[in-house]
Formats: sequence, structure tokens, C-alpha cells
Amino acid sequence: MQIADRLDGPALAAAAEAFRDALRSHRDYIDRLNVYPVPDGDTGTNMALTAESVVAEIERQGSTDLGAVAQAMSYGSLMGARGNSGVILSQILRGLSETFRGLDHVDAETVAEGLRHAGQRAYDAVQNPVEGTILTVARAAGDGASCVDPREGLVAVLEAASSAARTALERTPDQLPVLKAAGVVDSGGSGFVLLLDALLHAADGRPMPVPPGSPPRQAPRLDARAGSPVAAPGSGSDVVDLRYEVMYLLEAPDDLVPAFREVWAGIGDSIVVVGGDGLWNCHIHTDDVGAAIEAALEAGRPRKIRVTDLREEVEEEKWVRAAEGTEAAGDGPEDPVVTSVVAVCNGDGVRRIFRSLGVHHVVGGGQSMNPSTAEILEAIEATNSDQVVVLPNNKNIVPVARQAAREASKPVVVVETKGIQEGFAALLEYDPQGDAEANGELMARSAARVVAGEVTRAVRPSVSDAGPIREGDFLGISRERIEVVAPDVVAAATGLLGRLVDPQRHEIVTVIAGEGSTVAATRRISQWLAESLPGVETEVHQGGQPLYPYLFSVE
Repeated sequence: MQIADRLDGPALAAAAEAFRDALRSHRDYIDRLNVYPVPDGDTGTNMALTAESVVAEIERQGSTDLGAVAQAMSYGSLMGARGNSGVILSQILRGLSETFRGLDHVDAETVAEGLRHAGQRAYDAVQNPVEGTILTVARAAGDGASCVDPREGLVAVLEAASSAARTALERTPDQLPVLKAAGVVDSGGSGFVLLLDALLHAADGRPMPVPPGSPPRQAPRLDARAGSPVAAPGSGSDVVDLRYEVMYLLEAPDDLVPAFREVWAGIGDSIVVVGGDGLWNCHIHTDDVGAAIEAALEAGRPRKIRVTDLREEVEEEKWVRAAEGTEAAGDGPEDPVVTSVVAVCNGDGVRRIFRSLGVHHVVGGGQSMNPSTAEILEAIEATNSDQVVVLPNNKNIVPVARQAAREASKPVVVVETKGIQEGFAALLEYDPQGDAEANGELMARSAARVVAGEVTRAVRPSVSDAGPIREGDFLGISRERIEVVAPDVVAAATGLLGRLVDPQRHEIVTVIAGEGSTVAATRRISQWLAESLPGVETEVHQGGQPLYPYLFSVE
């Protein structure tokens, strides 16, 4: 392939496809670079799904004109953005698009300006920018490109940008101690450098990088009391160690199923995909429920989803509809309302509680299953009201909800609930006949009064204020920090409640049991509350939420 001094529409479209394919192949590696020990390692997944939306939009609009391709990059990434990493990536691509729009081609000088603008766009998208992240790497790319005389050519500019970005990526552990402790670089920055590889691929045909092996994560070193080293997650596990069995029917064109199988091959084992003529029965054992379901979203429409916790040998069916996008909350109220509520959540019991509190539309999603901008926007537009309040119920979904609100055709207020506990509390102040702004203020205040906590299981070794963490430990987490590290779920739950509940101020503890909970464990937690905090009332609900055996709301 001849080296190009400029990029036109077809070349930019080819770069988008190369970037999508690279994120597909690197997704598992980038996911495993996440350093927080709870199961939220989905940076690679979110970036890959955002890039998928870009290519789909380019194909949908059908033009190879540079302006049309740039517009498709901007709109596709906006509507397909998932999670913080997807939103930041969408802003990077939008920055490039804004620079390229209206041109027949882009040369070295324009590309350098586009990379500078993209880096600034990324910073502007984050309320409190943190160095040592994708933001730092994107800014370095723009700075590197600007240091080259454009007369040296497009490839020279892109090479300088790539070199500067990789240098910045290698330095991220020096900027974020949590990265240094885990022995990894920033996950979002690792995804971003693939974009520069894709532009170089389009400019002079150089091959795209192949995924490395598992990242060189190391168990954090504390002192002799920390115990013996623990093998890094991702270093290989037997099938029997995979935690979840995921099954569903998939409505998808037959020609997309091979790619679907390929995605599944990277996230699990015991894979069975049988069927044809647009309907497939799918089964996998995996540790990543979110990725198993999101793979179906890429190919078609999953239904009758069943997730079974193999570790607890759960036999009953636990149906989740995260892949179904939005769902109406029943027939809706008989009387018209001024303001409707859209909530993001997962778990049958959680959905039922939200509906009982007045939610009109539910968007399936949560930890490791982040909905896209388009899915939240679809729910907003489907409401039969002039105004809407959105409850994202996850800090990683808040920026996506904000983005959907900006694109909506009606006034939308996002109440920044960080979990379903805050979402439940917010709805206690919901007035269907009030406007969205007034509702948002009251609901936000109500949500802020809740003391929330949750119990999950560590997916990788780490360190915390509560002590060293080994893979498989149970973690009791407040909204501020990891409070408890324990060998079993009951010890983690009771230890966390002991820190959250103040008997002088609090009256009610609500326990929301999810996947991984057991009747015996819930009974032991309730008994502990009755004995240790006799003046506090306890309510127990079956939420069915994945990944978190117990959620707590203290009021």
C-alpha cells in the first residue's frame, strides 16, 4: 500500500473498521487492566461497543464522503457510548469529526489539529479530570503531533502522536499509585493508542498490533503479614472455576453467528450454540455475565436470558432482560403525568420495586452491563409525558445518562444516583404532576440522605484501607471505600453494617438480596441485626441483581 499524505473518506472509514477490530481482539486484555477489585473491569468492552456503533453508523449512512464519514463517527460514537470509557472515547472521536467536517480530505496539519482538539474534548467531558488516565494519553498524542513540522508528512505526524501517547501510557503508573501497586498501565489509555494504530494503518498500511497475553499484573506487596502471593487473575482457570452459566435464545441473522461464537470463545468455555434460520440456543460458562449478554446485543436480540450461579448451585431460573433495552413498566398510570421516570437497573425483584414506586420505563443495565446512550434516549422518548427524570443508579452510567439527556427532544433531569439504594430513596419524593426540575431537586436530596453499602466478591488481588485483598475475598463496600475484607459473605455483610449503621441516628436497614445470596446467609445477617442493633428495623427484599449478593440501604 502506498504511503498517503492525506486521508479521504474511504481511508477514514477503513481506520474506523481497523479500530473496531482491534478493540474486539484486545477487549479481554484491556478489561483485565482494570485495577479495582470489584467486578467492573469493562473498559475494553465499553470502548469496543462504542466503536461498533461508529462502524454501524458509517455503514448505515452509506456515503464515503469525508464529511459524511466524520459525521457518522460523531453520531455513532455518541449514541453507542457505554460507561465512562465509552463516553470519553465518543468525545475524542467527536473532536476529530469536528475538525474534519466540511473537508474533502485531511492532511498532516489538519490531523494534528484534530488530535489536539480531541484531547481537549476528552478533558471537557470529565467534571474532575484525573491524570494517569486516557485523558493524559490523548492529550499527549495531540502534543506529540504538534511537535512535528507538517511538511514532514501525515505519517510522520501520526508516528509522533503514537510515540508520545505510548510514552504517556507507560508513565501512567507513576501518576496513579493504584496502577503502580497492581503493576499495570491505564486501561482506557491502552484502548486509545489503538486508534492511532488504526490511523497509521489507513495512512501507510502498517499492520495492526496483536493482543498481548494477560497483563503483567502483580499482587500488591505490603509486608510479611500480607501472606503468600496470589496468582494474577486471567492467568488461566479451569472450566469448573468459571462462576456463571448463561443461557438464552438469540434472534440473529445466521451470517452473524460465527462472529458471535468468536466473541464468546474469548470469555468462557463449555460453549454450545445451536439452531439456524435466525433463532439460536446459546449456552456458556463464564465469569463475565455482562460480556456474555452484550455479545448477543452485537449480533441480534437475546430473550429468555437465564443466569445461574454455579458456585452456589442455584437451580431456580433467574431471568434478566438487560439485553432487551427498554421495557415499559406495565400498562403505566391511567392518569396522565407531567414528569415520567426512567430508571436503569437489573434483577427481576429490583425492577418490580422500581415499578411499584412509580417508574415508567426501565433500561436494563448496571455494573458491567452499561446501557448505551441510544438505549436510554429511546426510553426517554418512549415516555408519555412532556418531561422526564432519569435515575442511572450507577456512577459509570451517569455520564451516559447526561449525554442522552442532551440529545432528548424534551426536558430531562438526571438525578445522579450511584446505586439502586439511592434510586429507591429518590422515588419517595417523586411527584408525577410536578415538573422535572422540581422533582430532580427533591429526589436528589432524598437520595443523598441514604447511607448505602454493598457486598461483592473480589475478581483480582489488590490493596485497600481494610487490608490486602485476594481474588475470591468478599468485600463490604461503602460509597467512600472498601470497609471490610472477609472470607465469607456473612462476615463481609455484618462487618459492613457495623460500620454503616449508627443506632442513634438510623431506624431502618433495607437488605436487598441478589445473586450469590442464600436463605441461610440472609437469615444470619437478619439475626445479627436483631441482636446487635435491636432498635433498628430490618426489611428484606429479593432483588435478583447480579454480581452483588447483598445491597444495603440505611435510613
